[in-house]
Amino acid sequence: MSRDHNYYVYIMTNKHKNVLYVGVTNSLERRVFEHENGLVEGFTKKYNCHYLIYYEYFTDIDFAIKREKQIKGWRREKKDALIATSNPQLKFLNDKAKSL
Repeated sequence: MSRDHNYYVYIMTNKHKNVLYVGVTNSLERRVFEHENGLVEGFTKKYNCHYLIYYEYFTDIDFAIKREKQIKGWRREKKDALIATSNPQLKFLNDKAKSL
């Protein structure tokens, strides 16, 4: 049984926009803060993925996890095309996450 709540699949990048990280969270604001401040060990800290570049909203954690896995399995070109659908200028969306 899945819980209903707020969930986000998100993509972080570095300042050069040449690295992408796909994740899932129940608090986009908190998670972006953690990435910005290097509080998340592993890939995002190693490659300085501090910038939110894309996100999707879900109310069901099972759908969110399924979508995260789907996007993670894509080639870079397909991820770039997805990002371009809502953020064609590739703007950093960190401030927007604070208002969600």
